[in-house]
Amino acid sequence: MTSWLNFFTRYFNKGVIAAKPNVTISMNSPRDTKGHGSHTSSTVGGNYVNNVSFFGYAKGVAIGIAPRARLAMYKVIWEEGHQASDVLAGMDHAIADGVDVISISMGFNSVPLYEDPVAIASFAAMEKGVLVSSSAGNEGPKLGTLHNGIPWALTVAAGTIDRTFESLVLGNGQTIIGWALFPAENTILENYPLIYNKTISACNSVELLSQVAGKGIIICDALESVSVLNQTRFITLASVIGAVFISDDPKLIELRHLHSPSIVISPKDGPSVIKYAKNAKNNNPFASIKFQQTFVGIKPAPAAAFYTSRGPSPSYPGVLKPDIMAPGTNVLAAFIPKIPSAIIGTNVFLWSNYNLLSGTSMACPHASGVAALLKATHQDWSPAAIRSALITTANPLDNTQNPIRDNGKPFQHASPLAIGAGQIDPNGATDPGLIYDATPQDYVNLLCALGYTQKQILTITRSRSYNCANPSLDLNYPSFIAFYGNKTMSVVQKFERTVTNVGNGAATYRVKVTNPKGSVVTVSPETLEFGFKNEKKSYTVVIKYKRFSKREEDVSFGDIVWVEDGAAHTVRSPIVVAPNFL
Repeated sequence: MTSWLNFFTRYFNKGVIAAKPNVTISMNSPRDTKGHGSHTSSTVGGNYVNNVSFFGYAKGVAIGIAPRARLAMYKVIWEEGHQASDVLAGMDHAIADGVDVISISMGFNSVPLYEDPVAIASFAAMEKGVLVSSSAGNEGPKLGTLHNGIPWALTVAAGTIDRTFESLVLGNGQTIIGWALFPAENTILENYPLIYNKTISACNSVELLSQVAGKGIIICDALESVSVLNQTRFITLASVIGAVFISDDPKLIELRHLHSPSIVISPKDGPSVIKYAKNAKNNNPFASIKFQQTFVGIKPAPAAAFYTSRGPSPSYPGVLKPDIMAPGTNVLAAFIPKIPSAIIGTNVFLWSNYNLLSGTSMACPHASGVAALLKATHQDWSPAAIRSALITTANPLDNTQNPIRDNGKPFQHASPLAIGAGQIDPNGATDPGLIYDATPQDYVNLLCALGYTQKQILTITRSRSYNCANPSLDLNYPSFIAFYGNKTMSVVQKFERTVTNVGNGAATYRVKVTNPKGSVVTVSPETLEFGFKNEKKSYTVVIKYKRFSKREEDVSFGDIVWVEDGAAHTVRSPIVVAPNFL
């Protein structure tokens, strides 16, 4: 995004051609051939469009996060592959073109910072005041799978949205809101027999299902022995007229679309549906599946998407990543009509200008758009200041006012290793009260402390204007992470932080601490008094942790919150204590 470009495109594939000298680039232009770039670009800066939907679902006015931003697209991924040199070239050209924010929904796994083109290019961007907003990856829910854990970039996790689709209406009048995205518009499945038969309810045999395929709506049992993903496949192959799946499997609900006239209902609703279908008093039980329905305000939401990659960052675990969470599951945005966006059965393909997609690729442009709005509002803020505002104002609570839950770990609260500081809050970020800033030299001090060689540091900075006179692992970051070893039963770690008052004038802040389990967190001083705007104050944090369990992957978390007198601002920083052997 940039303040002066209207709509601009470039493409970079010299690296792919060099790596594959005999390759023929199938679309040797900036044109999108996969839909990914169209989807993310329209999310970040798409203009208002009326009557948009995904085959009748999520119908309404579509608008990007920053609709008045000007977009510049740089194509660096090709059907024939992608190379680090093309990514670096694309990002470098974006910086030279004068963009204000770079949104990059891709990353490189298992590479050190000095071999990561996103890290190298984003350092140059940061030097020029350009924030790089990046996706965390889709390798969750295992810990330590995150990419783009770059200390000078923003790393965005994916969460769910308070929205679902379709309902099941029983003959007794009971309505159950479920989930599905069967794309055939004008489909009517009303007052069909509702069939629950233990002979077929495993829904794992095309032969058995075919015998009743046209007789009504089949209820499929929730079974440990049969994956619901396989059940949906068997139902589709058998051409069953309608089906009810009982599942809360996030792999289905967050990442799949159903190809048959069917609906997924929660396991808590399953017993009442089965009871109605089995009750002998209900002569010929029947039901209807209502398609093209959209329900909002679903609770609880948001939740950490099961697929979103978790920290700690393999490239440098000492900075807590991801930074924040943004909407990433079933996001409606523009798509290309060249490839199908939906399927009916096994061989009916549907095309659309819009699609519902899931991934941290979809979450990243939400944060990028908010960053653009912040840059427009606070043109003098550094990338670190913008990132700080996003982190310290993020919301750790869902719409039930309880801590955000983790769909990758059912019934557990999400740790900052999954959601960072929480769900992005665009309005709150415009007025954060305090910010944690950092300079390019601060990041170099971190690289020096990591023991990087001069050559490795030069690979990242591409400049000899920095030095290693003051190496430090304690970056002025708006979050905290401490580690304990496999054989360590206790740990003490000290942090130093400096905050800048970006409020309207004099202010007094007092600290509130929520200790991670097994830890005692001490903050000194406990009060920060600012006499004027842009004044800086420093404080120290000491985390004393005593291991409370010998189980692997025990992660505890809490937070430090600076509360301004009068509660005009609250500045929250998450704390994580985690094993260093993840």
